Amino acid sequence: MCGIVSVLQREGRPVDQDLIRSMTRRLVHRGPDDEGTYFDGPVGLGFRRLAILDLTPSGHQPMVSADGRAVLVFNGEIFNYIELRDELRTLGHTFRSTGDAEVLLRCYLEWGASCVERFNGEWAFVIYDRARRVLFGSRDRFGIKPLYKLETPAATLWASEIKALLAFSGYRPDINWDVAADFLLNGSLDHTGGTFFRGIEPVPAATAFEVRLDAVERRWRYWSLPAGPPTETVDDPAGRFAEIFEDAVRIRLRSDVPVGVCLSGGLDSTAVICAMARARQGEDDPGAGPVRAFSYHHDDFNEQPYVDATIKETGAALQRLLMDHKSLWQLTERVIRAHDEPVHTLTAMVGFELMRLIAGAGVTVILNGQGADESLGGYDSYFPDAWYTAVRDGRPVRAWREIRRFAAAHGSKPGELFSRVLVRTVKAELRKVGWYRALARYRAGRAMRRQGWFAGRMLEDGSVAGFEPVDLRSVLQRSMTREPLPLYLRVEDRNSMAHSVEVRLPMLDYRLIELAFSLDNDWKIRGEWNKYVLREAMRGRIPEMVRARIDKMGFPSPTRDLLRDETRDSLLDIIGSQSARERGIYHTDTILRELRTPPSGTPDFQTALSALRIAQFEIWARSYGV
Repeated sequence: MCGIVSVLQREGRPVDQDLIRSMTRRLVHRGPDDEGTYFDGPVGLGFRRLAILDLTPSGHQPMVSADGRAVLVFNGEIFNYIELRDELRTLGHTFRSTGDAEVLLRCYLEWGASCVERFNGEWAFVIYDRARRVLFGSRDRFGIKPLYKLETPAATLWASEIKALLAFSGYRPDINWDVAADFLLNGSLDHTGGTFFRGIEPVPAATAFEVRLDAVERRWRYWSLPAGPPTETVDDPAGRFAEIFEDAVRIRLRSDVPVGVCLSGGLDSTAVICAMARARQGEDDPGAGPVRAFSYHHDDFNEQPYVDATIKETGAALQRLLMDHKSLWQLTERVIRAHDEPVHTLTAMVGFELMRLIAGAGVTVILNGQGADESLGGYDSYFPDAWYTAVRDGRPVRAWREIRRFAAAHGSKPGELFSRVLVRTVKAELRKVGWYRALARYRAGRAMRRQGWFAGRMLEDGSVAGFEPVDLRSVLQRSMTREPLPLYLRVEDRNSMAHSVEVRLPMLDYRLIELAFSLDNDWKIRGEWNKYVLREAMRGRIPEMVRARIDKMGFPSPTRDLLRDETRDSLLDIIGSQSARERGIYHTDTILRELRTPPSGTPDFQTALSALRIAQFEIWARSYGV
C-alpha cells in the first residue's frame, strides 16, 4: 500500500511543485520506503511507497511507461497480476519489474480504460496519459483503498487521505454540516458522498474517471452488485464458494514481506487463517514458519476457546492485545488525526492499537475477514429481514418454520417473533402511502427533539431516516454500498496505514460477492444459521466448534466505561468547554446533568456513545480549526 497525490492546475498554469511535495510528505506513514514526484506543465503527481512486491528500485513511482506515454501513481494491490502479466507477455509486452504496478500500467496501455474490469484487487490510482492529455483514475469495486477529491477554481486535487488535500493553501477548511449532523444525531458515517470537510469528497467505489487538461471530467461506474433476484441456479453453491475462497486467500498471500492475520474467534477470520495455513502447507516451504496471528481480548466478550481451537488446528503463533477504556480514550485525538474525521466507537481505537502491535512484530501485510457479514447476512438484524422477505413473497409457512428453528436455538418465543414480522409487513405496505410517511417522519423528528441534547440548528441540519426496501437482498446491498461496510473499510485502511501495514480482505474478492448475490436468501439465512453458504463451505475446513457456533460477539469495546472516573471527567470538560458552548448546537447543561446523574441511575451504552460522538466532534473541530 502507498500514498498518492495528483494535481491538475487550471488554465494550463504550471503546477506548484512545492505543493506536490508538501502533500506527499503528509502521507509518509502510508509509504515510508520511498518517495517520488512527477511534473509536466499543469499536471503534478506525488507518491509514497510501502514496498510489498518487488522491493527493488524497479518498483519506484511515479512509474513512467517504457515509451514515455503514461505515468502512474498507484495505491493498492492487483492480486491477479501474475496471470495478467502472463497474458500481456503473449501480446508482446516485456517487463522491467516483478511487481504489480508495471502490470497495471501495461494493462492500461493495452486495454485502455476497460483494464479495470480485469483487475482482482484493492486499488486507487491515477494515470497521466501524456499522449491523450487526460488523467485517468479508478477506485476498486468496494472502495477498500481511498481516494479523495477537492475541486477549486484554481485546481483539482486528488489524494489518498484528506490531510494531503489540506496542504493546498487555496482551500480553507469548513464544516460540512450535513455530514456532521448525521453523525451527532444518528451516529451515521461514510454513508453519503461527503466528508466532514465541505468541498472534499471521496471518489465513489467501483468508479473510473477521465479528466481532460481543461478540467472537463467524465465519470462512470465499471461494476455494480448484481441487480434483481437470482435468475440462474448455481450448482453446489458451498463447493463453489469454497473453491473461490481458497483461491482468494492464495492470491492475497503474494508478497515479498511477512504476512499475518487478524483472528477474532469468529467464523470469518477463522476461515481465513485456516485457508492461509493450508496454502502455506501447499507451498512446502520449511523456512516459512507458522502463520502469525494477532488478536484482541476483552474479558466481557471472551472468545478464547474458539481462538485456542483454531490455533491448535493451524499451528499459528498468536500475539494478543489487552487494553482498557482509559488507554483507548487516550488514543482518541491521535486516531482522529489518522482518520481526518471522527470514528464510530472505541472499536476503532482497538483496531488502531492492534495494527501498532502488528507493525511492531515486523509484519507488513495482514489478512482480515471483513466483508462477509455484509454480503452473507452475518448480523442478527438480518434474520427479521429474511423472515419478512419470505412473508412478503407469499411464503408465510416457510417464514414460520424458519422462525421456529431460530427460536429453539436462541431461546426465543416464536409467536412473538412472527408477530413482529407481521407488524413489519403491514408497516412496509403503509410506507407506500404519503400520509403515513409524513407521520413517521414527524414522529422521528419529535423523538430527536425529545432527547433534549441538541439545539434547533442541529435538528434542522440533521436528516431523518428515509423509507427504503427492507427485504433481505435490498438490506444487504445497502450494507455493502452505504452502511456499514464503507465505514468499516475506512477504519481498516486508516488504522493499518497509520502504522505502515497493508490489509488484504479475501472475503471481498469480487468473485465471492458476485456468487453471494447470485444465491437465494436461504443460502445466507437458514433456520438458526447466518452466513449459511460460508458455514457449509467450511465444513471440515475449520474447527467444528467455530463453524457451528450461533452466537456473535462482534468486536467488543468498553464504551460504557467511558462514563466512569477520570474518563467521564475528561468527556465533561470537552463537552462543557467554552468553544463547544459557543458552537450553539448543544443544550450543554442538559447533557452535563445527564452525564453526571443518568436518569436510570447507571450510565447506559447509548448515552456513553452519544457523549463520545460529541467529544470526538469537538476534538476534530479544534484540531482542524473549524
